[in-house]
Amino acid sequence: MLNENSKVDVLIIGGGLAGLTSALHLSKYKLNVIVVEKNSYPKHKVCGEYISNEVLPYLSFLDFNPFKLGAKSIDKFELTTPKNKVIQTKMKLGGFGISRYTLDNALAEKAKDSGVLFVKDAVTEVKFKNDLFSISTKDNKRFVAKTVIGAYGKRSSLDVSLKRKFIKKESPYLAVKVHLKGDFPNDLVALHNFNGGYCGLSKVENDVINACYIVDYTTFKKYKNIEAFQEQVIYKNTALKAVFENATPLFDQPLTISQISFASKNPIENHMLMCGDTAGMIHPLCGNGMSMAISSAQMASRLIISFMEGNINRRTLEREYAKHWNLAFKSRLKTGRIVASLFRMYGFSEIMMYVLQCFPKLLPQIIKRTHGKPLLVE
Repeated sequence: MLNENSKVDVLIIGGGLAGLTSALHLSKYKLNVIVVEKNSYPKHKVCGEYISNEVLPYLSFLDFNPFKLGAKSIDKFELTTPKNKVIQTKMKLGGFGISRYTLDNALAEKAKDSGVLFVKDAVTEVKFKNDLFSISTKDNKRFVAKTVIGAYGKRSSLDVSLKRKFIKKESPYLAVKVHLKGDFPNDLVALHNFNGGYCGLSKVENDVINACYIVDYTTFKKYKNIEAFQEQVIYKNTALKAVFENATPLFDQPLTISQISFASKNPIENHMLMCGDTAGMIHPLCGNGMSMAISSAQMASRLIISFMEGNINRRTLEREYAKHWNLAFKSRLKTGRIVASLFRMYGFSEIMMYVLQCFPKLLPQIIKRTHGKPLLVE
């Protein structure tokens, strides 16, 4: 029986999408897996809650069907500018909407049923010596693991102890999320720009609208609170105003996170394989961070299984993960940064919209560059 004193095959730091899908994958191959996660399930997270269909073959491999949980199928995309110009397109690959509250909880329960041990704690230190990891936690627990996956999200005190370069760079963004009850198409994901940021809207299970927006903090701090910012800035986008004013908020207060950074990160740190936002965060403008997290989990899990079976050594494990990660995601992240920087230029976003309207095949190509191909499975 696996317990907290066991020497484990894989310790996963963080129980979000990347951590949970890794745990499920690795447990299918009878590896001993511990997930250290500081929060309890279920829990709402600030997230766009739209996932590209590229992950569906992999989720099927994991015997997991998000549509049984009420996920909404999405195949249309709408884009608006601060001056309310609108363009729509059909998404060739498409995706689905599901809340992190429901998705993470269901994945965690499935992982527990598969023998994964969950420890409610926070990792404070990871040391690597003699080809083994020693892990310390806030509650003074100690673990020894053969491999470690870092899947703890956008930023953590662990990033400071690891001396990751991005942690010293400016993190100027604030993100806000609410769930709403109101009218919105089931098959649409919309991205509405406003001065200083952009807001994504899509349906999730139980006929709920997820609204998640990101704004640079310099713009936001000019207003006394979220309500004032929404009324004086966001509502200038008439599509956003129509949704917010005619829907009922389902949270007592909006969820927020600050100090968001889109700086480059390394997919390998201190011999750990970094997954999801821990390895690199795509601008929400491109709306595909959840599928990237799941894709990186598959990538890491496959290589770890090969490593544990003795087919590759640790040096090859790390080299191959970094190579595959960069091939899969580096271009996506670059595209996301470029598109986001262009839309932050208030006047230029209107010019971009004019170009997209004149060349309607261009928008699907941009979407394609921020999405991958359906994941191959064993």
